[in-house]
Amino acid sequence: DTRPTAGTTANAGVFFALTQPGDTIMALGTAHGAHISHARFGAAGQRGLTVETLPADDSRMTVDPDAAAKAIRETEPRMVILGQSLFLFPAPVEELAPVCKEVGAHLHYDGAHVLGLIGGGVFQDPLREGADVLTASTHKTLPGPQGGVVLSPHDPEGSEEEQAFCKKLDRGIFPGVVSSHHLHHLAAKAVAFAEHIEHGQAYAETIVAASKALAEALVEEGFQVACEDQGYTESHQVAVDVSDHGGGKDQAQRLEDAGIVCNMNMLPGDESPMRPSGLRLGTQELVRIGLAPSDMQDVARFYARVVLEDEEPSKVRQDVKAYRKAFQDVHYCFGPERPAYRFWDLA
Repeated sequence: DTRPTAGTTANAGVFFALTQPGDTIMALGTAHGAHISHARFGAAGQRGLTVETLPADDSRMTVDPDAAAKAIRETEPRMVILGQSLFLFPAPVEELAPVCKEVGAHLHYDGAHVLGLIGGGVFQDPLREGADVLTASTHKTLPGPQGGVVLSPHDPEGSEEEQAFCKKLDRGIFPGVVSSHHLHHLAAKAVAFAEHIEHGQAYAETIVAASKALAEALVEEGFQVACEDQGYTESHQVAVDVSDHGGGKDQAQRLEDAGIVCNMNMLPGDESPMRPSGLRLGTQELVRIGLAPSDMQDVARFYARVVLEDEEPSKVRQDVKAYRKAFQDVHYCFGPERPAYRFWDLA
């Protein structure tokens, strides 16, 4: 379903379709990277759902499959949500899908941040691994317009059970959360999907390589990067602990003043989303404008000047602006070093 206007809208539509107010769902806590729409103060709460927290694996900042299986069997929720806003490593879909089926829970995978990596074949394949439904944004690692999408492996012309499931999803979106869907979004999504079929694998591979390179470069600069023992990341994201440097909120603002936009983010152990320890960094837009993994040392140096060396942001901003002038083209083709073609080179 391509009608949702955002990933959160897609999530809300699935909640309307597959749950009733008062039902219990299970998801990670926000300190381990869950999206706010999974929480009682987000779309799940607006639907009137009771949210129980899935056990987490701090070393990978994702769900602990063994502990989660035990908790799901004990709780017997109506829905289990896998997928995160800070999403460094694949979720244990294969391990938990049979458990969800055993207790009659729908397995909902929120792939908002990793749809392009899934489509590029470099992260995981949640629908084939057992998820009932996948929701996502179309403007993150899938570089399309602001919008959302809902996917499911169930056949709308299949068995009666599958047809009923698909009708529920359909009604959850309309009239559940979308009235007049945006036709210009629909056209732009079609273009983005076509581009990704053609170039998504190379784009996704370059993004992950850039993320790993950025994490390593940040460590060399002296940063504390999360999940070091696990190789830092297998996605487009890198999580950095800046609690010793004023915390994520202060440093996100200083970096923005320096012309570097990133996201303050909770890390395991944090209690308040307004006082997070971390920063969430992403490489997909850097790759999109032509930076290669080998350029991540330059990027890490800018971060170090602001956060570790406490340099005046306005001074760093001038250098960021000068550096950025060399990267003005949007690229659709990607190679191991630098993207090979600008979009207007493609006939």
